[in-house]
Amino acid sequence: MTVFVATLFLPYTVNFDVPSKSRPASPEATRSQTTDVPAITPGLVPAVSLFTPSAGLVDTPGPIVQTPGATTDHERIFRPHVERPISLRLPSHIKLADAESPAIRDPRTISRADLHSPTWGKTVTWNQPPSRAKEPPPSDILKHADPRITREKATALLQSAQIKISGRRQRARTVSHERRFSEYSYTVEKAQIGNGGLFNAIDAVTDAGILEDKTWVGTLGCPTEALEDHLRANIAEKLENDYDSLAVFASDSDLNGHYEHYCKTILWPVFHYQVPDHPKSKAYEDHSWVYYVKVNEAFADRIAKNYKKGDIIWVHDYHLLLVPGLLRKKIPEAQIGFFLHTAFPSSEIFRCLAVRNNLLEGVLGASMIGFQNEEYGHHFLQTCSRLLNVEATKHGVILEDGRFVHVQTCPIGIDPKSLDAQRKLPEVSEWVRTIAEKYAGKRMIVGRDKLDNIRGVRQKMLSYELFLNKYPQYEDQVVLIQIATSSTEDPELSATVADIVTRINSSHSTLAHQPVVFLKQDIDFAQYLALLTIADCLMISSLREGMNLTSHEFIFCQDGKISNTKCAPLILSEFTGSATVFGKDALLVNPWHYTQCADSIKKALDMPDEERQRRWKAMSDIVGQYNATRWYESFMKALDHAWKEHSIRDSTSVPRLSVSGTTSKYRKANKRLIIIDYEGTLASWGAPTDIILTTPKRSIDVLNDLVEDKKNIVYVMSSRMPEEMERLFSQVSGIGMIAENGAFVQEPCTDDWTELTDLENIKTWKSGVRSILQYYVDRIEGSRIEERHSALVFDYTDAEDVSTAFKQAGECANHINDACRNQHVSAVPIEDGLIISEMDVNKGLAAQMISDKLEEGIVGTEEALPDFLLVIGDSREDEYVFNWAHKLEKANKIKDVVTVTLGARSTEASATLTQGVTGVLSILEKLVKREDPGQMNGSAK
Repeated sequence: MTVFVATLFLPYTVNFDVPSKSRPASPEATRSQTTDVPAITPGLVPAVSLFTPSAGLVDTPGPIVQTPGATTDHERIFRPHVERPISLRLPSHIKLADAESPAIRDPRTISRADLHSPTWGKTVTWNQPPSRAKEPPPSDILKHADPRITREKATALLQSAQIKISGRRQRARTVSHERRFSEYSYTVEKAQIGNGGLFNAIDAVTDAGILEDKTWVGTLGCPTEALEDHLRANIAEKLENDYDSLAVFASDSDLNGHYEHYCKTILWPVFHYQVPDHPKSKAYEDHSWVYYVKVNEAFADRIAKNYKKGDIIWVHDYHLLLVPGLLRKKIPEAQIGFFLHTAFPSSEIFRCLAVRNNLLEGVLGASMIGFQNEEYGHHFLQTCSRLLNVEATKHGVILEDGRFVHVQTCPIGIDPKSLDAQRKLPEVSEWVRTIAEKYAGKRMIVGRDKLDNIRGVRQKMLSYELFLNKYPQYEDQVVLIQIATSSTEDPELSATVADIVTRINSSHSTLAHQPVVFLKQDIDFAQYLALLTIADCLMISSLREGMNLTSHEFIFCQDGKISNTKCAPLILSEFTGSATVFGKDALLVNPWHYTQCADSIKKALDMPDEERQRRWKAMSDIVGQYNATRWYESFMKALDHAWKEHSIRDSTSVPRLSVSGTTSKYRKANKRLIIIDYEGTLASWGAPTDIILTTPKRSIDVLNDLVEDKKNIVYVMSSRMPEEMERLFSQVSGIGMIAENGAFVQEPCTDDWTELTDLENIKTWKSGVRSILQYYVDRIEGSRIEERHSALVFDYTDAEDVSTAFKQAGECANHINDACRNQHVSAVPIEDGLIISEMDVNKGLAAQMISDKLEEGIVGTEEALPDFLLVIGDSREDEYVFNWAHKLEKANKIKDVVTVTLGARSTEASATLTQGVTGVLSILEKLVKREDPGQMNGSAK
């Protein structure tokens, strides 16, 4: 059994061995300062100093690039993070014992939990092909009418004409530039882009022997269109054979449009509650959506071609929302899990997406969907109910075909074992000593965030400024070291943050002290771990985030094993998934509440040792307990359970009813219990609210024949009210009835109805729900409210605009479910309507009461329970009775149990019948017909 782990970017990429004098610098690097590497005198072994380049830069040709804005000694201490190729060694001045000496860097080593990825196709470390991606239409709708765009287009046409004149020479240069990537060898390297937390989690369970057979599925994270077919095939073969990876190749335009334009420009902001305040052009949205679909299709095709029966498919994150649905169509029986690493917004935000239904239907192809916390799962269920008008329970979503998609909360964690191994490397200890000496006597607040509108860097800076203004006694005692990485440039945000930093340093700095060290570039991993180790506080101010694993790494590093600093407090935004994990043991803040944040900084710095230790101990236990391994095991356990239920209910695996086998069991039985649904099973019907005046004669005759047999106990179940049931079956004496989907039960040969619900309690919520329904009735012409004893029905069968009514019904269900959650009342979609009733009332509970009464009745007598049970139904409500029947069978209380559903649908029934009402009546007639069963047909035709 193979577990396919599908994520947009593989944990590996390729680096071509292209001879060059120096590697190209990034756009940011070319604008920053450079400092030559100090020469190391042979024979001397200097310690790591403030200006010694990090291990990742040793032996790299050319100058060392300073972090942008690194203009003081406080900032020059930190060096930009650059991956070390396999061919490079550790710094020659760091001498290690053989036992400690790490092997040549393997691309399988630990990744940063939060990879602050560079822009796709613009790596600054590896030699990789240039992108051939074409520019999409303008994203801003206003640009279509901008005269400057017209002038730019004219200029572009002129330049195009000039290029054509010298086209041969230009093409020759381009072809020559790209050809070199096919002529030189390559090495597989650790990816700089992707989901580091996922990479580490899968590596952890693999190393522990929990996951024995895995296959990564993803792209290389770089342009590949320029590579020749034979080279792409060679790379794919090497990754598959040596790195358990299936490479997905798509055109550069497809990947660029998918990731940079649709995912980052449209999905990422919406999933993090950042609805763009300027309209996107329809051409841009349509164009990028096409790319999104193409890449998802490429993933589905790659997985389907390599899938074998019994394999597990695990799809990750918002980049691949369509993959589960595509795979469900290709491989209906597949075990498919989906995990969303980001937040999931409320339905009000998600509904802003033009293709919202496509995305929801895509992810609902999974057997189970996992979220970081209950809030995100609740938002997803609410969104499905509201936009798709399907029934959403607290455990998942019931689709129209009866398939149940489970929803689970599974917070991801870190791998303490691998992180501890990295922390023990000598360069980490050296940096701990160096940074501690540099900031001796200072209290260090540390932050590492992407510089975007979601991670709250601006809010953090404003809060810190308020802290210094409000508590001037800390002015020369505290330094905020903020690592602000950037994957996409936002000039307005960058300028705003730069102004705040400049203002703080101008107002509060001295010749010997700089209160803010702001680094707009990632630092070396060893320095990052050193900062987490000696920090006096970590401050995370994200405006919304799925799970911030930096906070987990900080707690782990604060155990005091390699530093005197330990048990430092954590200031954590309440809008992160980590806030639900750590709870009040962290200092939870609202990033928009600057005063609260400023006061929390003071509280963190002044916190007594006893409180610090208590809080840290609680959070440390959580980090250790809810680690990456537990995350994997809990998800897989839940997925296995979901898939088994799906397999049982799968319509393709449910056999057709064997008439001969059922007849044989029926005739051998000494006592029989028969429960049959009415609407759609014994009689054809339309909407649940349609008025049925009489029951068809054929149905009445069959029921009378069943009741006449003294061995039979017969019940009919319906959504109708008791008085309607009495009228419909007045011609059948001795029949039992279940009314209003289980709210009322009348035993055979009695006139009394047993109430299985508290009618007085129902009155308390009915008035409020009725007012909500009336609001929608007033807005949907042709809709109406039907009142029952235990429920209310919102019926829009006769609505003038059915499409609008369908959407409004989803809104209505969402409204009621939110308002009545604490009263255990839910609105469930039915055909052309909603039924609102208590969650605890269903046909299964009524059936349970019937079996309990039968057991009570035989106590002290020689009577026995029925040895044959037949249940026939056609709707979702009947599934409760099927489930109850199979429980009796498993408990060996009833020998022969036959459950039958009508049509092809996902069900718990043991058999299916496709002929509808006619087929049901024909089979019942054969059961009561007094003839040799051998003369009957072997199965339902």
